[in-house]
This record gives sequence, C-alpha cells and structure tokens, in this order.
Amino acid sequence: MPVAARATSDFFDQLTNDLLVLRVTAQQRFRPLSAEELNRRPSPSRWSAGQCLEHLNIVGGYYLPSIAARIKRAQERGSKPAAVAKQGYLGKKFIDAMRTPASVKTYTSPQRYAPTGTRLPRTVTEVFSRQVDELLRLTLLARQVNANAIRIPNALFPLILLRLTDQLEFLVVHMQRHIAQAEAVLAGNAVGASASVA
Repeated sequence: MPVAARATSDFFDQLTNDLLVLRVTAQQRFRPLSAEELNRRPSPSRWSAGQCLEHLNIVGGYYLPSIAARIKRAQERGSKPAAVAKQGYLGKKFIDAMRTPASVKTYTSPQRYAPTGTRLPRTVTEVFSRQVDELLRLTLLARQVNANAIRIPNALFPLILLRLTDQLEFLVVHMQRHIAQAEAVLAGNAVGASASVA
C-alpha cells in the first residue's frame, strides 16, 4: 500500500534537479583530482573519495541496465504517465535510511558492491559522470510511462520489487549520501566506516 504520492511532474523535476547538481559536483569537484587525491584514505577502515565513486559505479552497473530494460518494455506496451508518483512502504523505508547522514548512521556495504581496490584510476570519475548522465536519460524516459507500475528487483533481495519511482529516488539519494561522504574525505572530515547498503 502506498504511503505517499506527489504530482508526477514535480517528482521528476526534483529528481532531475538533484541529478544536475550531482553532475556539476562530479565535473567540478572530482574530475580535477589527481589519482593520489582520489585514493587518499582517512584510515584503513574508511573509503577514499575514489572508492565512494567506485561503489556508486558498481551499484549503478547493476540498476541502470535493469531500469532501462523495464522502461523499454513499458514503452512497448504503450504505458502512459500517471498523474501522481506513488511511494511504497518499503521504498520509503529504504529512501529514509539513505537520507540519514553517514555521520549519524553508517552501513556496511556487501562485498559484491564494495570498491574493487585501493588504487583506483582517475577514470572512476568519468564512469560516475556517465552514470549520472544515464540516470538523467532514464529519468526523462520514466516521465513518459507509468513509473508506478514498473517494478525493479532490489540488488540485495531480488524478490523485493520496488516501484520505479522509489528506485529512482533511492539511487539519487544514495548518490547524494556517498558524494557527501567523498567530499568529507577530501575536506579531511571523514565520516562513516564503510558505505551504505546499496
């Protein structure tokens, strides 16, 4: 049973604005960094800025193709946008958990979604920028179908199917959380032992 509903246009406008801010941050804050700056870790138990981005890239690599395929199927079925973007109970729980700052609540990322190394190349920033662009594209396409009716399997619990609206919002909030974590590392104010559950 849905717990919240927002006008579809307002919902997607907010997601788009949030993604545009993330895109600017990626371009201005992370792309100019040297490999050394990207890989500097505040402590052995904490991620570098590059590892935060790598985690987002791994999670995006799981979700973005799945979302693209399901939107395409909805388009082929002739799906039309709904007037409101609904939020489900579980979706709200996951999103609210991600909105809690890492300085307040940390999560341990499952190994398969953890960064692949400690000496990451600078291309990690380019991959992240491309994923933000792809998420912007998918958000635009999602406006044109009934995103409430599309279900996306959860990365950790595939039997849990979230509404596309919830999954898109979760991905954006997840990005915001880890970008804030990466910026804190660069500023010397590291928070969070690992990363959130993806």
